[in-house]
Amino acid sequence: MEQTKTTVYRPLECRPDSYQNWYQQGNRLRMDQLYPEALMCYEKALEYYPNDYWAWYKKGMTLEELGRYEEAVVSYENAAKIEPNNYWSWYDKGCIHLEELKEYENAINCFKNALLIYPEDYWAQYRIAEAYRLWENYSEAIAAYDQALTIRPNDYWSWYRRGDCLRHQGNLEEALGNYEKALLVKPHDYWGWYQQGQILQQLNRFDEGINCYQKALEAEPNDQYAWYYQGHCHAALNNQDEAINCLLEALDIAPNTILELAKNNEIFNSYWQSDRLKEFLGE
Repeated sequence: MEQTKTTVYRPLECRPDSYQNWYQQGNRLRMDQLYPEALMCYEKALEYYPNDYWAWYKKGMTLEELGRYEEAVVSYENAAKIEPNNYWSWYDKGCIHLEELKEYENAINCFKNALLIYPEDYWAQYRIAEAYRLWENYSEAIAAYDQALTIRPNDYWSWYRRGDCLRHQGNLEEALGNYEKALLVKPHDYWGWYQQGQILQQLNRFDEGINCYQKALEAEPNDQYAWYYQGHCHAALNNQDEAINCLLEALDIAPNTILELAKNNEIFNSYWQSDRLKEFLGE
């Protein structure tokens, strides 16, 4: 503690009333991840210059690191009042509303203000879409993802999340197309293949679903759900041996979770007399 005090006060020995030294010391302490000490420095700096944008902004960043999100929002608001045309206070405030406070309407308003400053900013536009998606306003989210894709047409996340929105709306065929476009960007992505498998299974296109789950397992070989649902598709096609193989793989990875799923899935009702499953279950 004594060492910290020395570090904080050393640059102020010659100029005890210097805003600049308090602010710069706050920056150094924040870079060293000494957030409580940095916060004190920014507060001292603001005593001298209450209308300084950067001290309010850096105070907001520091409060965010400390998990004091409501206070961070206030600091970013103060910064934005001083310089309303500075992108960063609007963007960072929006991120807190979106990711920490789950206040989606507030987040959207912040990102829209950020876009007034940088209209072609992909990330502010993408996060508007994310806020609508998490708010379950899927039509608005899709429109916002479309805007993001005009800026970055080959972005994996916009295509993938757009597919999620369509899936929630029940537009399964269109969702499949979005996941396919995401996979053009990341061909070995687990989630793109898994979500396609889920939709194809729902559409009773079991052969295609199996292929997608196999691709998902190439990316994540120990994923119990891809094994389990691949087993479901095989069972739907009366491929009993393949279904049991998949089910055993899933049970080996997560026995309690998969056993509960399988026991409540009518498609496996006739499978529990299998010698291989009985042996696995110790019966």
